[in-house]
Amino acid sequence: MFAWSPQLGGWHSNFHETKIRTIEKLLKDDVQFGYDRSIGKEKTIKKQAKSRVISDKNKEEIRGFIRFMKGRRYSDSSINAYFNLIADFVSYYNDIPLEKLTNKNVDLYIEHEFVPRGYSISTQRQFIGAVKLFNTYLGYNSIDNITLRRPKKTNYLPEVLSKEEIIDLLRATKNLKHRAILAMIYSAGLRISELINLRIYHLDIDRQQVLVKNSKGRKDRNIILAKSIVPLLNNYLMTYKPKVYFAEGYNGGVYSAGSVRKFLKKSCEAAGIKKHVTPHTLRHSYATHLLENGIDLRYIQELLGHSRPETTMIYTHVTKKDLLAIESPLDTMVKKIFENKELPDGRISNN
Repeated sequence: MFAWSPQLGGWHSNFHETKIRTIEKLLKDDVQFGYDRSIGKEKTIKKQAKSRVISDKNKEEIRGFIRFMKGRRYSDSSINAYFNLIADFVSYYNDIPLEKLTNKNVDLYIEHEFVPRGYSISTQRQFIGAVKLFNTYLGYNSIDNITLRRPKKTNYLPEVLSKEEIIDLLRATKNLKHRAILAMIYSAGLRISELINLRIYHLDIDRQQVLVKNSKGRKDRNIILAKSIVPLLNNYLMTYKPKVYFAEGYNGGVYSAGSVRKFLKKSCEAAGIKKHVTPHTLRHSYATHLLENGIDLRYIQELLGHSRPETTMIYTHVTKKDLLAIESPLDTMVKKIFENKELPDGRISNN
């Protein structure tokens, strides 16, 4: 068995040859292994990222690409994602000059790397976007941005919990801090990144407002703080006394998104919820329940911090209140039969 060590900042386990072979088999395509025999008879595994082989010329181009994205005011997360996607792509074709790469090289890279590794369609779409932007920066290679197509976006409807399931989930979450975190995510419709970056001074309990700073798209927004969770929040703040962030990790640092996902899963199991639930499911549920309560889409868009109304429109497909109110023709026929039951003498009974 493996256990997480905050002091070591990693997973650890007693050494055994079988464990080593299992780890190597599972991660052989993603990491390289080295063994340290300096600690007595013990061995420790050093996990290293799979090394990229990039020429000095291409490294300079990638550095320039990062400066280009910063100049265009891309967010840090977008810059980091695009850097990794392009660096892997350039490393894969390290022996081919950048100016000679074509659309065919992009297609082959996707076939040989993306598909075998099981990357999602959204990651593939992001990769195509990164390549197009890299082309714009370079301005001299043979890849044609116009004919370079993203795969069609998957239109899955978001998973949503019912109002009853939300209550069951919060009741099943016995840890005060965990319950406060889940209640805050749902009641304010927060993204997980917004929750872990939420600072204490962004909460105005007296005015019942939450200020979300610098969220997706570099936007700020105010959200109504639910009256019903104020006692829970006061209890949590008095008990845990967080100093900087609403939810703090070790030594007052930023709380781990992985930790939220982990205890959310346990709470769902305790509540008997069988759906696949993530922190974003709570945000989807918040938006859907607002719509079901008759709140206008324009206000929901503002509360969620969506840039485009089309993004918010997805929740109309989840609720479909008017559509679901339509009676099935089978129900209509059965109801008519029971309402107009025919008596043996041929008379019609309306009883």
